[in-house]
Amino acid sequence: MQALEKVSQVFSKYFALIVILVSFVAFAAPEGFTWIGAYITLLLGIIMFGMGTTMKLSDFSVVAKKPVPVIIGLLAQFLIMPLAAFVIAYAMGLPPELAAGLVLVGACPGGTASNVMVYLSRGDVPVSVAMTSVSTMLAPILTPLIVLLLAGQWLPVGVGDMFMSIVQVIIIPIALGIIVSRFFPKAVEKGKSALPLVSVLAIMLIVAAVVALNADNLATTGVAVFTAVILHNAFGLGLGYLTAKFAGLDETKRRAISMEVGMQNSGLGAALAAAHFAPLAALPSAVFSVWHNISGPILVSIWNRGGGEGTSASENESSSKVPVEN
Repeated sequence: MQALEKVSQVFSKYFALIVILVSFVAFAAPEGFTWIGAYITLLLGIIMFGMGTTMKLSDFSVVAKKPVPVIIGLLAQFLIMPLAAFVIAYAMGLPPELAAGLVLVGACPGGTASNVMVYLSRGDVPVSVAMTSVSTMLAPILTPLIVLLLAGQWLPVGVGDMFMSIVQVIIIPIALGIIVSRFFPKAVEKGKSALPLVSVLAIMLIVAAVVALNADNLATTGVAVFTAVILHNAFGLGLGYLTAKFAGLDETKRRAISMEVGMQNSGLGAALAAAHFAPLAALPSAVFSVWHNISGPILVSIWNRGGGEGTSASENESSSKVPVEN
């Protein structure tokens, strides 16, 4: 079990580098990875099931105890990222599939990797976890509506179908994870050491599949996609922080909201894009999955180097989740 934990830690630590290497291999030999495309939804379901096993009712109780920062964060989450994606796509004149894909990842809930980044930056972890949990529960309604409103001009959006997809790949697996954790706590505790590794491998396979399916398109759209994603992530991190600052929140909550707004559940974006749009629409989500796991640690280093405020590690420890990358 200790060996498994060490392997899991290595994969989590070097996640971005490993995914980049896997992406290059998938690009060079796409025929070896395209078959994974049929299993993207299943892989995301596995990740969300793992997230469910780590969720507790206390994650939601924070909303009642600290409603203002969570509400501000959620408003920023579902306004800044979709609108930033729309502006970037329009300004860059992205092809319809890429434009819709960028808006889609912007309309997704926060990713659980943000909880880890907030913890490492000494931010307010309970607020971060609450935002991830609540935004995920709101996703079946808000994500399809936002995509329809902002991306409907580029591609047809089936709101009902997308709603059902999110329920199937997010809500049901999370609910099952919560149930299993509730009735089989010992088994879940034993499996926790493998959870980060399984999640990292799943997101690696999703990214590899998307890259392989878009190998021919990457040569012509690669630079545009990377530029759009980097700008999108930067807007989310920066505007999320400024929103919290203008709202008068303290430094720990600014960091939490910044990470939550800037780091998306890109696995969900890739799965929805592959299911409801064209393979090319999933490319922004795949690139986002790699990039936000680079920009997040960079921002953590900048904040920690500055010696700014933050909650202590002991305070955060009890509220932080298992690091599930997405």
